[in-house]
Amino acid sequence: MNDIRPLAMVTGASSGIGFELARQLAERGFDLVINAEDHDRLRAAARRIRQEAGTSVEAVPADLRRYDEAERFYDTVTATGRPVAVAVLNAGVGQGGAFVDTDLADDLEIVDLNVRSTVHLAKRVLRDMAADGEGHVLVTSSIASTVPGSFQAVYNASKSFLQSFAQALRNELKETGVTVTALMPGPTETDFFRRADMEDTKVGRQDKDDPAQVARQGLDALFAGKDKIVAGSLKTRAQGLVNKVLPDRTKAQAHRRMAEPGSGEGSGDASRVEGRP
Repeated sequence: MNDIRPLAMVTGASSGIGFELARQLAERGFDLVINAEDHDRLRAAARRIRQEAGTSVEAVPADLRRYDEAERFYDTVTATGRPVAVAVLNAGVGQGGAFVDTDLADDLEIVDLNVRSTVHLAKRVLRDMAADGEGHVLVTSSIASTVPGSFQAVYNASKSFLQSFAQALRNELKETGVTVTALMPGPTETDFFRRADMEDTKVGRQDKDDPAQVARQGLDALFAGKDKIVAGSLKTRAQGLVNKVLPDRTKAQAHRRMAEPGSGEGSGDASRVEGRP
């Protein structure tokens, strides 16, 4: 790695928003240590970023749901001997369906990856950044953090945790030279809805935001030192404003209409009218 360039670490970087965050950090002059569970896709992502940006990219396949794997990933980062200038804690997974019907193992995977691994890596990286007196952390929350997630109960709750967590850390660290920013995308064109078994829902079938746009807005907010950003299209950002004033029961019912299994079947263009909160 080139010691002249600053170092960034990105989790969940093999595709979607995470890949775009890594790619755009490379374009902005960062060397990278990137992570995802999927070995092949992660290495393919690293090759593409190297070819396009000419930066150094180290790929570390690891299942961050496991304590030892999260430790191994961060040990690889620290083994570079360089301070982390930017940490993007983006790894996450979702699961659609009624809570009484989903597998407990799937629900706990959401908690382990979205919540537990983020807390784990934040503990490691923020102690180092605070000691150095500088650094930026981007936590991928979601606009879903503002909505009770009917038929995505555990996922939305995990994002609510991350939103609160990021804002609390930001306040704690406000005099250390370290900033924490929450990235709040809406429905984005990624593998999320396929992996969450939500392709038959209205939200799964509607038009979605461009992950490159979401990543660009997120990084702009990060380097501007902002506390949070609802990123994506004008429709998504408008939904973020609306969610501030609607009561929870109204938001929960709206989310139900978008996320209930089978809600997208036979809906045609109507599935594209209402955005996911």
